[in-house]
Amino acid sequence: MNLVGCLDTPTDGRYRLAGEDVSKLGKDELADVRNRRVGFVFQGFNLLPQISAFENVEMPLLFGGVPVRERRERVAEVLGRVGLSDRMEHKPTELSGGQMQRVAIARALAMRPAVLLADEPTGNLDSTSGGDIMQLFTQLWEQGRTVVVITHDMTLARRASRIVEIHDGRIVSDSAVAA
Repeated sequence: MNLVGCLDTPTDGRYRLAGEDVSKLGKDELADVRNRRVGFVFQGFNLLPQISAFENVEMPLLFGGVPVRERRERVAEVLGRVGLSDRMEHKPTELSGGQMQRVAIARALAMRPAVLLADEPTGNLDSTSGGDIMQLFTQLWEQGRTVVVITHDMTLARRASRIVEIHDGRIVSDSAVAA
C-alpha cells in the first residue's frame, strides 16, 4: 500500500503511476500525487479529533486548492454517499468506530482520486454497513477507478474482481475471481 500510494519509494526499479515515473519524484511532487491521484482509507482512520467530520473530509480539498463552494458541495456529497449526512458536524470522539471509518472513506473520496487504497475498510463496520461500503467501492470500480482493498478477510476479498495474495512481501498468487 505504501509503495502504490507513494508513501514509500522503491529501493530498486521504477514505479509508474498513470504513465508517470513517480519513483524519482521529490517530496513536494509526491505529496501532490498523493493528494490528487490517490485516496487512502487507513485502518486507524487518521482523523483529526478536534475538528468535525465535515472538516476532516474537507482537509484534502483545502490542500488541493478546491474553491470554497465546490469544497462544501463535494464534502456534503461524499458524506451522503457513506450515509453520514446527519453527522457532518460531529467530532470523531462523538462517532462510533464504524462512523469514523465512513468519515475516513469519505475523506479518501473527496478529491475524486483515480486510485483508492483501502486498508481493512470494513474492519470496524457491522456486516450491513460493510456491505454498503463494498457496494460503493464496486460502483467506483465500475466508473473506472482503481480500487485496491487490503484485507485478511477472504469473504470480503472474494467480492473483488481480482485477488493478489502476498506473503512475507512476495506475491504468492494472482487470480481473477469467478463472477
